[in-house]
Amino acid sequence: MNVYDSGRMADLLAPLGYEETGTPEMADMVILNTCHIREKAAEKVYSELGRLRPLKEERRAAGGDMLIAVAGCVAQAEGEEMARRAPVVDLIVGPQTYHRLPELVAQAHRSTGAVLDTDFPAESKFDHLPYTQRSEGPAAFLSVQEGCDKFCTFCVVPYTRGAEFSRPVGDVLIEARRLVDGGVRELTLLGQNVNAYHGPGPAGDAWTLAGLIRALAEIPSLDRIRYTTSHPRDMSDDLIAAHGEVEQLMPYLHLPVQSGSDAILKAMNRRHTADDYLRKIEKIRAARPDIALSCDFIVGFPGESDADFADTLKLINTVNFASAFSFKYSARPGTPASTAGSQVPEQVKSERLSALQQLLTAQQTAFNHASIGRTAPVLFEKAGRQPGQLIGRSPWLQAVFVDADDSLLGNITEVTLVKAQTNSLAGELTGDGKIRWSTVDKVA
Repeated sequence: MNVYDSGRMADLLAPLGYEETGTPEMADMVILNTCHIREKAAEKVYSELGRLRPLKEERRAAGGDMLIAVAGCVAQAEGEEMARRAPVVDLIVGPQTYHRLPELVAQAHRSTGAVLDTDFPAESKFDHLPYTQRSEGPAAFLSVQEGCDKFCTFCVVPYTRGAEFSRPVGDVLIEARRLVDGGVRELTLLGQNVNAYHGPGPAGDAWTLAGLIRALAEIPSLDRIRYTTSHPRDMSDDLIAAHGEVEQLMPYLHLPVQSGSDAILKAMNRRHTADDYLRKIEKIRAARPDIALSCDFIVGFPGESDADFADTLKLINTVNFASAFSFKYSARPGTPASTAGSQVPEQVKSERLSALQQLLTAQQTAFNHASIGRTAPVLFEKAGRQPGQLIGRSPWLQAVFVDADDSLLGNITEVTLVKAQTNSLAGELTGDGKIRWSTVDKVA
């Protein structure tokens, strides 16, 4: 979502004469777009500001200026504290108010202190964002939902992104068509709780994410659809059915469970049990047997015992994930879990995370090795590190490296997968290496 927001900020600033630079040293304005999910991410912001300060001072000494802005969730959560702690910052803007950037930039140029805007305005920021969105490749993000009403006890999202909001169906379809007209072949629908999507349709009725996906699938030349991130409680039967019925919906699903212990899930206020999650997985695999599953895990949540952690490992072994993200619990200020007793010692967190990641890495490696010999359609997105090499994605979101000509960029081509590593696959063009289908072919 931050990638999407950063792109929209660039769209907003373009009419003011701003264009992206290659390095901060060249910039008249630097925007740090931030995340507040973990403490380490927040501290990185202040570290980066420390590196930017000498650049700003050098620019001023030469008679110029460099505007430094902090946007996103750290700005929302720590706005006033940031203005005090980091006076180098000229502008602090939250994730719901960055549509005001042109006005705020003008204020920052006139102000002697930091300009701060971290409100939750009544109007949607999407009503004020320009339609023009740049895409630098054939795959793009499209934000359809923001905020969350679940209030998991470890999470800051409801406090930094606000309540759940879903964009109207018509607005999403307009933006999607513009992206496809610009050469995008794959869209990833974004939301903090994307499968809770309930945007108003043309008749004023609330659409589900499944309905939106089916409408997007009707757009010519949109070959691939993905979505992230989902909550198990909102994995509805119609969305599960869409995985088996909509050809463009890729066989990949990121569905965080966080823990395999019912006691910890209750303490997290996840509103589902481990068995609830496993039954959802059974339904999903029945609808789409080849689906690849991804997940999030938190270890060392307050009160987590050895038995609770063992339940998490048991769930992982039962599901068998293609990939996953895992973290040590990090107390976020203002969340209920941050003041809970029975905080788990740091050494225990580290030991559990190591064991968890060892299991998850083994599963991911096995999943990729099982792909060897398979022929799969790969969407080539960019050049690789080596000359004559392209990087693309399989339907299962695996990175695939192939020796191929640049003419295949932006197209979907059949590739035989020949070598597997933990995080990527090597492939060879199948047969004559011709494009199997392209935007021009589909339109014709």
